Amino acid sequence: MPLSILNSIVSWVLKKRIHQMELFMKYPNEVQNELLLNLVRSGQETVYGKLYGFSSIQNYNAFAAQVPLTNYEDMEPYFQRTRLGEQFVFWNSPIKYFAKSSGTTNAKSKFIPVSIETLEDNHYKGGKDMLCLYLNNNPESQLFTGKSLRLGGSKQLYEDNNTYFGDLSAILIDNLPFWAEFSSTPSNKVSLMSEWESKMKAIIEETKNENVTSFAGVPSWMLVLMNKVIAETGKGSLLEVWPNLELYMHGGVSFDPYREQYKKLIPKNDFKYYEIYNASEGFFALQDVNYSNEMLLMLDYGIFYEFIPMDTFGTLAQRIIPLQDVQLNKNYALVITTNSGLWRYMVGDTVRFTSVSPYRIKVTGRTKHHINVFGEELMIENTDTAIAKTCAALNAEVIDYTVAPVFMEGNQKGAHEWLIEFRKEPQCIDEFKKVLDITLQELNSDYEAKRYKNMTLDPLVLNVARTDLFYDWLKINDKLGGQNKIPRLSNQRDYLEQLKAL
Repeated sequence: MPLSILNSIVSWVLKKRIHQMELFMKYPNEVQNELLLNLVRSGQETVYGKLYGFSSIQNYNAFAAQVPLTNYEDMEPYFQRTRLGEQFVFWNSPIKYFAKSSGTTNAKSKFIPVSIETLEDNHYKGGKDMLCLYLNNNPESQLFTGKSLRLGGSKQLYEDNNTYFGDLSAILIDNLPFWAEFSSTPSNKVSLMSEWESKMKAIIEETKNENVTSFAGVPSWMLVLMNKVIAETGKGSLLEVWPNLELYMHGGVSFDPYREQYKKLIPKNDFKYYEIYNASEGFFALQDVNYSNEMLLMLDYGIFYEFIPMDTFGTLAQRIIPLQDVQLNKNYALVITTNSGLWRYMVGDTVRFTSVSPYRIKVTGRTKHHINVFGEELMIENTDTAIAKTCAALNAEVIDYTVAPVFMEGNQKGAHEWLIEFRKEPQCIDEFKKVLDITLQELNSDYEAKRYKNMTLDPLVLNVARTDLFYDWLKINDKLGGQNKIPRLSNQRDYLEQLKAL
């Protein structure tokens, strides 16, 4: 079958999903409430469901009153029982897989349950919907005449008491239908290689002669691969290696600090960037419009959503609200109830609604990774945007960065200390520091108030990191690879001091 005909058939099949999306966009709260009751019914005969009286829950108010807010530490004893062989503890179908995740910290690994329902109705559905929306928005696309270069985690699956654990990407690859490998590159064997540096070489060797039409992966790590491809092939841009490139699907960290570097590597005006928001706990949102910087919250993926306003988070006044009560442009901590048996579970991410009809969001940071030592409420969204704007203004390029507070001592005022590794240094570091500080004040009124006449906060401190500092830190901590991220913001100085010691 000619590839152009195959491309047309696949596009037609995927786009049949559009009318279902329109349904939850038109009736979001009805879809969410029905989903919640289905989840509660599914869990009522489990150990957890019996403990919290799921059988008597008939509506959201009863659910909110009876079922406690949880985090990983609360749920871990239930997860551990299943990892030791006991089933139907927190979900009503056997849990075979656990996604091993430690996020951006050195803390012990988390083992997040991944049910068959979550694989099919959440992660794979999200991947197909991403393609469906892209093809619907770009009817001339020739995406399926070539292959998608995917860059995931580096760990294989390990067995333990008839359950398996590893990176989410390894679980997804292990369960993909046989035909899926034909449309992606590199091979499963290379995708699951554990040693990151050998894996990068193998990916380049296996993909450089393929017809790659799209990429999928975390921006910071994909950029490393792309620069290695340019160095290996001696080409001026990626279009000389893969002339039919048309799409990059990205997630995991903000794309803003890297956008200009990608434009140089892929100098094509109509090249599309599509953002997705997924994690070990689930697939939550995806970009549904060309050239947008917001994502549609997917309401029929087996996930019921609740939100904690960040202005009350962690206080006695903390409250939890359903989707129908959210407001525009406020930061919320994300709470999910899922078809893997996560019940009112805090993911640790913060989001902001940019639209409520339909519900669209931007990821703004992490509940643990922000700086609020002096009342400045600095979020990762602020620092990522400020870095991008400052780099654009001063013709600089950043590889990575981290920020920590300088605590007040005696008469000394507080400040923020930055450690930035540049790909291309600005001509004047002092000018970069000054513009970055001003830009942060423009983006965050709380930070601006604390910086006013240096009353609470002194100007930021900026350290230029040596080449490969962040890469070496990740390597030492066994965190090289597609899903791992540098902790951008912290209320403590632990990460910054470790990095400075290197």
